[in-house]
Amino acid sequence: MATLHADPGEVVDLATWARDMPEERSKTIVKLPQMQLARIVLPAGDSWRSHQVAGPVVIHCLSGRVTCRIMGRRVTLDAGQLVFLTGDEAHDLSAETDARVLLTIVFP
Repeated sequence: MATLHADPGEVVDLATWARDMPEERSKTIVKLPQMQLARIVLPAGDSWRSHQVAGPVVIHCLSGRVTCRIMGRRVTLDAGQLVFLTGDEAHDLSAETDARVLLTIVFP
């Protein structure tokens, strides 16, 4: 089954975006040559290994609590908080509680 992405001008409800899947999980909302927008679901204890992308990144915690290792330090994001990184900044992400994150990547 192909993944559906949002259409330009479509209102996206982040609380229900992945309801078309059998169980809640991460799903890309928009994928364009210049940007990607994804709703990430991380159960408590799950993590993403350190990685980096060429363009700027915004990690926005929608619910729960996540910890990121960025720029040589650890930062904790609670619901409603975000952090911005310039391109080529290594970062990782781990869920302290069940969490949902809006990830925005801008490609150079």
